[in-house]
Amino acid sequence: MSDFDYDLFVIGAGSGGVRASRIAASHGARVAVAEEHRVGGTCVIRGCVPKKLLVYGAHFAEDLHDARKFGWDVPECRFDWDVLRDNVLAEVDRLEGLYGQTLGNHKVEVFKTRATLVGPQKVRLADGTELTAERILIATGGWPHVPEFPGSEHAITSNEVFHLETLPKRIIIAGGGYIANEFAGIFNEFGSKVTIVNRGDTILRGYDEQIRDRLLQISMTKGIEFKFNAPFQSIEKNEDGTLTVMLEGCEPITADAVLVAAGRTPNTRGIGLEEVGVELDDHGAIKVGDDNQSSVPGIYAVGDVTNRIQLTPVAIREGQAFADTVFGGKPTVVDYTNVPSAVFSHPPIGAVGMTEAEARNKLGSIRVYTSDFRAMKNVLAGRNERALYKMIVNAATDQVVGLHMIGPDAPEILQAAAVAVKAGLTKADFDATVALHPSMAEELVLLK
Repeated sequence: MSDFDYDLFVIGAGSGGVRASRIAASHGARVAVAEEHRVGGTCVIRGCVPKKLLVYGAHFAEDLHDARKFGWDVPECRFDWDVLRDNVLAEVDRLEGLYGQTLGNHKVEVFKTRATLVGPQKVRLADGTELTAERILIATGGWPHVPEFPGSEHAITSNEVFHLETLPKRIIIAGGGYIANEFAGIFNEFGSKVTIVNRGDTILRGYDEQIRDRLLQISMTKGIEFKFNAPFQSIEKNEDGTLTVMLEGCEPITADAVLVAAGRTPNTRGIGLEEVGVELDDHGAIKVGDDNQSSVPGIYAVGDVTNRIQLTPVAIREGQAFADTVFGGKPTVVDYTNVPSAVFSHPPIGAVGMTEAEARNKLGSIRVYTSDFRAMKNVLAGRNERALYKMIVNAATDQVVGLHMIGPDAPEILQAAAVAVKAGLTKADFDATVALHPSMAEELVLLK
């Protein structure tokens, strides 16, 4: 018998922590996990899952309007925020239960409390109980970053937005990344007046320039207002509950809510990492090697807390690789090349591989193919919104090194196409594939 209480103790029951816990247990390890919030972590409880449900709800605004062009007698419809909010939160509760059930089925012991490190192989629970483990995995994820300025306490983040008591008539969203643009699309479709405020001059940094410019153009056409190079100065709460926002170089703006979506930071504060010698980078992320081990032997980390690629599927891959390597006798290293991503904006974006700028800098000689078109559904609906598909090809090898798309169902189409990019297929391979007609996806094999 081991001298330790557990073979593995996991701090954080999000996507990466849950996957690592159950896979390690399936390999025969004695596993415990501590979660101070709710089992399921950011993605399930306050991130991609409830947000995607809001995206689905928002799409009905345009779908119901367009349905009339397709012969449906649709009366004037009224949106009820309370109904959608409560249904989404109920689904989150259901999923949390399933995650807990999965851990239980694998005989993983769950402590619904905060845990901190007190040694390389020891943790302390909030009630003072100390437990030992041969290995400890940190999977505490990330946390919304809120810049400090006068009145910043009046702003909300993506943690609180799903619990709003009422739908704001006017909302200011701070940030230019995927969270800001996704919620901008959601609230705009629900009928809120949306203003995106960005301290810089670019949205969706890291995505292809043509694609992000197209989203900016469509968003403005839909009525979303953008203010660039406008850092926050202060937020004042008025007697009627509204908020007055002061921005650098702009007139004051009054809103009913301010959502800060200015990035996420690794959730490493106050859990004893520095006290036991775990090395952090300048952003507070845990430094790890290819085997997910930190600077302290026996202490590992996966997911957003390592700040490698902040995506749920990446955290799951890392958790699986850790458990298979350490407990399964199957050494596994996660491949971070050609990781697909999506922005569930209105319309959504899908991307994999290099952008045009990255390819030019890295490869030099490239070919770029684009298709700029109106989806068939939009044509009949009288909607002028255009989709844009873009393929980046290495001119020397004909290999497709990047795909970037904005338009209806772009992420659904991109997931399958990402397999081709990951496999290193060529433009000739795409050309040799018969088109599936009529579809939007056929544009990928018809690019000239």
